[in-house]
Amino acid sequence: MKFTGVYTKKGKWYVGWVEEVPGANTQGKTLKEVKENLKEALLLILETNRILNKQENIKGKLIIEPISVSLR
Repeated sequence: MKFTGVYTKKGKWYVGWVEEVPGANTQGKTLKEVKENLKEALLLILETNRILNKQENIKGKLIIEPISVSLR
């Protein structure tokens, strides 16, 4: 999976977020640290969404398949 990380410096801190995933954001004292933190935050959000989705839909029949999209 590929996502877009966006980074900027605000005062003494770097902040970063993922364009495609609302809520995937973090901060760090260095650019390296914020990049590592952002990868971890993104993985946690994706894991949590999978768990929550399974819990909510466990009663009905599901069709689960990969989806591919291309940005223009």
